[in-house]
Amino acid sequence: MIATILPGSTNFHAVGYNEHKVSKGVARLIEIQNFGSLGTFHKPTPSELVSYLQKYSSQNSRIRKPQFHVAISCKGHEMSEDELLDFAHQYLKEMGYGESGQPLLVYSHYDTENTHLHIITSRVAPDGRKIQHSHERRRSQEVIDHILGNNRKKKTEDDIDAAKQYTFSSFAQFKAIMVSMGYEVYQKDGKVFVKHGGKVQKEISFSEIESLFKSGYRERTRCRQLRSILKKYRDVSSNKEELQKELKTKFGIDIVFFGKKDTPYGYMLVDHANKIVIHGARVLAVEELLDFTTPEERFNRIEDYIDRLLTLNPKITQSEIYHKIRKQRAYIKKGIIYFDGQSRPLKHFMAEAIDRNNRIAMVEMFNPATEVERDLLCKIFKVSRKDLVDISPERTNYYTDAVNRLREIFNDENVSSVRSRLHEEGFTIRQEEDTTYAINFKQHIIINLTEENFNLQRLKKQPMKQIERQKYLQQTKPISRFSGKGKLRDAGGGSHSEKREWEVGQKGSYDDVDDGNSIRR
Repeated sequence: MIATILPGSTNFHAVGYNEHKVSKGVARLIEIQNFGSLGTFHKPTPSELVSYLQKYSSQNSRIRKPQFHVAISCKGHEMSEDELLDFAHQYLKEMGYGESGQPLLVYSHYDTENTHLHIITSRVAPDGRKIQHSHERRRSQEVIDHILGNNRKKKTEDDIDAAKQYTFSSFAQFKAIMVSMGYEVYQKDGKVFVKHGGKVQKEISFSEIESLFKSGYRERTRCRQLRSILKKYRDVSSNKEELQKELKTKFGIDIVFFGKKDTPYGYMLVDHANKIVIHGARVLAVEELLDFTTPEERFNRIEDYIDRLLTLNPKITQSEIYHKIRKQRAYIKKGIIYFDGQSRPLKHFMAEAIDRNNRIAMVEMFNPATEVERDLLCKIFKVSRKDLVDISPERTNYYTDAVNRLREIFNDENVSSVRSRLHEEGFTIRQEEDTTYAINFKQHIIINLTEENFNLQRLKKQPMKQIERQKYLQQTKPISRFSGKGKLRDAGGGSHSEKREWEVGQKGSYDDVDDGNSIRR
């Protein structure tokens, strides 16, 4: 449970802040008390609420900033809205703001993952006196502990005992452990003071802590692993607070910074799972860790990197660039840079160069061995820079195997349509002037049929009657005639002798032979 007392105000600006949240649909006014007739006949406007609070507070002109504004939040949704409201009433009463007649506004907010309320009232009591506010923040924590039944001193002692179980090599590392648990720790006159809720909860002798020092953690594998994790999540974080949250949530690792809030000079990594503390300098320099950039700057950085890659290798392809920039969790596709769920068009000249290189790569996959083959492929894949395409010095084994396979098809007299058969094999026939090519786009093979001396007559379309006759002859077996032109075949199946007489006809039936129907006179 957390109660955050927010700055005071002369004009009760907290009303406008909360009403703005209401207008955006992320908050609502759930309670209004002691505002006279306001709200009886219509919903009060923000200006009416402010005017009432100012008039009420004018009872005591000595209070320069009469606004009291506090946000009360629980962890996640461990309390319902009604339960948190009951807690808020008890809190206000113990803080001195629960007297009869005290004006009160309570807003419930829904723009965070925690159930939380914002409460607005005046530091002026109904009788005009000033409500006690000395040591307000410390008293606030004590009130919360009292309501929840927390024993803060006992908890502090338990947390110190838990911290002693960690591996640490200096007071700074012990301090990092305690800071990660929410404590303030400092050393003075041979003693260590542990502070929480604005109050020192425990004193320990420095020698007791010093006796627990162990050799510094030097596991290189873990340090390299943590370095990779830090760089990865740094690149998707906008500031160090966001980075701290990501590491804590996903890995149970606290990043504890030292120095000024905006310019820390160093940090520690508190690995709670392994109970170790690692000096940040062993993992990643603090300057490098805090190298946060805006999305625009990140895109510019990626684009500059791609530009350098194109300068070093003018034929670099999209796939090759991907392998280079994926470490930055970015990729490009069809002239668009994608990074961290966002996208931006690549500069036009870069997009054109990459698209050209992709097409060149497609041509080179065919391993063209002659300028003629290269030019044809460039025409097909729309490559204007033929001079950038490499010509293969020798034929590949895939080419040789494909040529041999095509020769088998061309030489097979039983193949009625060579063109159709080539299509089944994945080849497309392409005619360029006096030259005929067979191209397989899936296997990336181009064959100059004319140069390889194939019988190109077999590619010509046959008359339909001839094709149908050939198909018919292939599908039907010839019927033998007594003219002597029919073939004789062994009927087979005989069991008496190898010299069994030969039978005439397809069916091998004596009845069919003797009925005289099959004899042509």
